Amino acid sequence: MPRVLWKGAISFGLVHIPVGLYSAEKRNSFDLTMLDRRTMKPVGFKRYNKETGEDVSWDDIVKGYEYEKDRYVVLTEEDFKRANVEATQTVDILSFVDEDEISSMYFETPYYLAPDKRGHKGYALLRETLKQTGKIGIANVVIRTRQYVAALIPVGDVIVMNTLRYANELRGTDEFEVPSSNLKAAGVNVREIEMAQRLVDGMTAKWNPEEYRDTYHEDLMALIEKRVQAGQTEVITEPSQEGEERPAKGEVIDLMALLKRSVETKGKAGKPARPAKTRGRKSGPRAA
Repeated sequence: MPRVLWKGAISFGLVHIPVGLYSAEKRNSFDLTMLDRRTMKPVGFKRYNKETGEDVSWDDIVKGYEYEKDRYVVLTEEDFKRANVEATQTVDILSFVDEDEISSMYFETPYYLAPDKRGHKGYALLRETLKQTGKIGIANVVIRTRQYVAALIPVGDVIVMNTLRYANELRGTDEFEVPSSNLKAAGVNVREIEMAQRLVDGMTAKWNPEEYRDTYHEDLMALIEKRVQAGQTEVITEPSQEGEERPAKGEVIDLMALLKRSVETKGKAGKPARPAKTRGRKSGPRAA
């Protein structure tokens, strides 16, 4: 059983469903140690008092909000809890929206909501109602010291709570130069669109998240294991001098020819090829 991050309840109307919050992520990451390249010894960081230069232990460290220059209000974990007890213990559903209304750009981090022993009936009621209506719940929730807006989405037998970005956390697109939706002005003709659609049709497949692997992580682990086996554990790899091949500046690319070659290649293969450019990328925000 994974470690519970938070215990509280889902609340909508007069319904109160006791739940626990669990992380839905397992990130592929490396625990790397920073080393002094001259001696291959670990590099450490010191917590010290910037005024006296003395070392400070974790037991003597508190969190402070600087309200004036060098003047602080000290806050403890108990202060964060007391700020709004109800908010810190409730997934408060504010409204329900159609599941296709929210752009994928807003989705941030997935969590699982699981009922405790007293919440099974209410949990099942909410989950099935969301499924049958095609709705998702929009809620406020506090995780650690920050309040989030979140989406409650039924995925199989579990309710996934995906935190959402606030509107002001997304940058506008006005600063980018992008092609006009007028295809003629963008230099795209009907034949190119038709050929591109044929290529998309040929590469269309059922979504199966198990087919996609973090090959970048796997390749790095294979490289590490190879060096361990060869005894090359302290070799520094210097930057490669070979640059990546790119079209020369100003070179005209024959898009139609590339599309035709792509369609022919996919046709000979007999089935869609696994997209090479998805290496290391996460699945869509609604996947859990």
